[in-house]
Amino acid sequence: FHCGLPIPAHANFPVKLNGDTAATCCPGCQAVAQTIVDSGLGEYYRHRQNTAGKAEPLPDELLQQLKLYDNEEIQHSFVLNETTEIREAALILEGITCSACVWLNERHLSSLKGVLSADINYTSHRARVRWDNTQIKLSQILEAITGIGYRAHPFDAARQEALAQQERKTALLRIYLAGLSMMQVMMYAIPLYLADSGDMSRDMEGLMRWASLILTLPVVLYSSIPFYQGSWRDLKAGRAGMDVPVALGVITAFAASSWATLTQTGEVYFDSVSMFVFLLLGGRYLEMLARRKAGSAVEKLVKLIPSFAHRLP
Repeated sequence: FHCGLPIPAHANFPVKLNGDTAATCCPGCQAVAQTIVDSGLGEYYRHRQNTAGKAEPLPDELLQQLKLYDNEEIQHSFVLNETTEIREAALILEGITCSACVWLNERHLSSLKGVLSADINYTSHRARVRWDNTQIKLSQILEAITGIGYRAHPFDAARQEALAQQERKTALLRIYLAGLSMMQVMMYAIPLYLADSGDMSRDMEGLMRWASLILTLPVVLYSSIPFYQGSWRDLKAGRAGMDVPVALGVITAFAASSWATLTQTGEVYFDSVSMFVFLLLGGRYLEMLARRKAGSAVEKLVKLIPSFAHRLP
């Protein structure tokens, strides 16, 4: 119900929602889901586009470390003191996957006594939180975010760049794998396309088909994972997005080609599968770079806004 993972045998961690009971896989997910529901934010589960990450309870040591953020010297680098009591901090949130996650965190933080405002940027996953330090501490705000299954920490440009670099590396690896497969499979497909009837023995044709099948497997099993995840997310939300036809096309073409290879009849489309995935992943990668560039431009504009202003008499 919460994270989308299979429920182990004999697991009994129910969550009550609108008179119904939903099953979760572990005590962590149960606690997070029940916290969200009890806070009056159960609508999150209706509108989310991705399942949440598996909720692991924080160890006591980490909870104690969160209290260190209440130290005035530590806050000096990332907290703006509007007055002695009113403060504002820039935080980076981990686990944000859709607009429903932004809605959930903003509503949950705004409901806390002492929190004056909470605004989250979906593109950069940055949050600006204003609070009254006499009513609530920063460590309590961070614990509240952890309580609904997300992780928050003071905005660190180096850490954000590390997360972005990891996302780029994963995307590039999928693209490289699809591109390499596309080139190799095309080497076997061109002779099959150009050869006239009788020019190639049946054994050689079968060998090329099997080689193409093996080379296309990594594309179907690894490079295409983003399309499968997007399709599952859309179908669970009761709608069909762009990922649904892509996933159906990849699976259908690969299954039909595999059957043709096994029965040695019909045509194969392994080259089309790998090329299709490669081009789509390449387009998404360029889109991601453009989005990051636009987000960076917005951040630069925000930095131009002065922190203080003097009113002249």
